[in-house]
Amino acid sequence: MGSRGERFIWVGGQLRRQEVLVFLPAMTLLAFWAGGERMLILTALGLPVVLLLALVLPGRNAAAPEGLGGLAQRPQIIATLDGFLGGAESAGWTTACIVVQIDDLCCLLERHGRAAWTEVIARSAERISAALRQGDSLAWLSGGSFAIALRHVRRLEVEELMQLAVRMQAALAPPIHAGAARLQVTCCVGFCPADSAPSSSGRSLLEAAQIAAEEARRAGPGSIRSYAPEMAGLRASRCALAAELQAALEEGQIRPWFQPQICTDTGAISGFEALARWLHPRRGLLHPADFLDGLVEAGLVERLGEVMLQQSLRALQDWDRAGLRVPTVGVNFSAAELRNPRLVDRLRWELDRFDLTPDRLSVEILETVVAETDSDIVVQTVASLARLGCGIDLDDFGTGHASIGNIRRFTVRRLKVDRSFISRVDEDRDQQRMLSAILSLAERLGLDTLAEGVETPGEHAMVAQLGCGHVQGFGIARPMPFEDTLDWIARRQASLSSMPRIGHRAG
Repeated sequence: MGSRGERFIWVGGQLRRQEVLVFLPAMTLLAFWAGGERMLILTALGLPVVLLLALVLPGRNAAAPEGLGGLAQRPQIIATLDGFLGGAESAGWTTACIVVQIDDLCCLLERHGRAAWTEVIARSAERISAALRQGDSLAWLSGGSFAIALRHVRRLEVEELMQLAVRMQAALAPPIHAGAARLQVTCCVGFCPADSAPSSSGRSLLEAAQIAAEEARRAGPGSIRSYAPEMAGLRASRCALAAELQAALEEGQIRPWFQPQICTDTGAISGFEALARWLHPRRGLLHPADFLDGLVEAGLVERLGEVMLQQSLRALQDWDRAGLRVPTVGVNFSAAELRNPRLVDRLRWELDRFDLTPDRLSVEILETVVAETDSDIVVQTVASLARLGCGIDLDDFGTGHASIGNIRRFTVRRLKVDRSFISRVDEDRDQQRMLSAILSLAERLGLDTLAEGVETPGEHAMVAQLGCGHVQGFGIARPMPFEDTLDWIARRQASLSSMPRIGHRAG
């Protein structure tokens, strides 16, 4: 494989282009023997030029990050595995494939930039290469994945492969310095022995190890998994679900249902929150708990966000055309969406397309996102949305332990108090004290408030008396499709003149 000090100029089991130069004298003599003096001169002058061009022009590894240009890639590692498998079968030996997946590379790219990402990949490749045995081969697959083809041996137990996986993790454990940053890298590892692969081919063995690595990633950072046949079935099921979810989004099966929000002072509608629902052709109405994990796994969260935003703005436009007063609609934005630097421009374009002002849109962000993120991109995106004129609502407040500094940092306009603080608030003095403290904090910070999960008239009355500005919950109305909102709004507006006001803050 070459010495461990070399810098990625070997390709798993194949001859390096530099080594061809060693054979130049022999090639020249062969040309003289075959074609005489004329062929000797042509070979002596032309062959070095051809070889030098081959060395400097990009080859099949041109797309690899800087520092990995000579490292084997997928086709080469499959060929190496095929060679190992063929030799092992004829001699009664065995082999295996290991896939190493660096954890959270997307977050590293977001926080530290492309240069740091490239440095981590290159240093990781060096460290993995140094930890291999003589004769093993390493390849770069894509993103942060590496594949290792183990040279054939007499016996290869799962315990030995576990030890090799742990060795790979230990090799990546020391911090990697990228500019001024000191980065701690972890990795997931999946492996497959040759006798456990679905078929006796290099491609099958590599794909089995990748499936094991995917299962390890799903289990969490630093996990290790050995391939098992049932993993392929689980992967196929997830792929089928991803395809079904994609179709559901495109065909309008997944769309927003709207739950009203009421002002406690006037009883008037202060807005609606858009909540995703899937009208499944066989299973009926599904809530996000039934399909959100599948959307995340399939990478469709941002597509869901696009659908929810467009249909919510269309609903505002249709309410306006019907002469129904709905001040705002609240749309939830995930951390993945907020990490997209193009979100603000897309949102501005959508508002213009529907001829709506930004203040008609409330951007709802989970408190856990505010409490846990250290991403400057997320902070900048939220600040840009606030500058655009959108309201920023902190959803599920009280569950994520957001600091006062973060509340200010994210330019929050309104706290949506989690329903855990609202349940039985009219009967439980401890609940009343906790809610009073939250509302007092909001008042001191100049923030509006909304109580989520209001289910009874008693809870409605108590949160209003304690000074909460708005209420939302089953006690007001359940989420409903857009078509049902038209009659609900009309009935609500017609009944306002006869509805007694609940009152203001208790003294």
